[in-house]
Amino acid sequence: MLIEMAITVLCGVGLYASLFMLGKARRAARGELHEPSVVQTPRARLFGGVSNALLGTWYYPLLAIAAWLPLPHPLALAVFAVVLLAAGTSLVLAYSLLFITRRPCPYCWSSHAVNWLLVLLSAAKVWGAGPLR
Repeated sequence: MLIEMAITVLCGVGLYASLFMLGKARRAARGELHEPSVVQTPRARLFGGVSNALLGTWYYPLLAIAAWLPLPHPLALAVFAVVLLAAGTSLVLAYSLLFITRRPCPYCWSSHAVNWLLVLLSAAKVWGAGPLR
């Protein structure tokens, strides 16, 4: 139960960051931002033109729910694959923040850290390993 609680808390942090960045993206679309922001870059919409922040507002709650469900192993592996995709996306975006965009974004870094920690927790949940069980 400790793993599920930790996943839920991390998903809450990720959801908060996603909602904040989604609001910022909407303000940018209305021309209400007075400073440059990462939400104005092409990397803010990596998947089919959909805002990364909008995807996060769906991803984190669904993952938090999935953490508490008794999923059959093949479905748990599919969820884990999605978690790996999110963590891989975070690697790409972190690289972009450091070397391309070169803008500070504490909400971005919070989401990246959450995604990387979710890989560890999800792996422990799927394979039932580690001291958290």
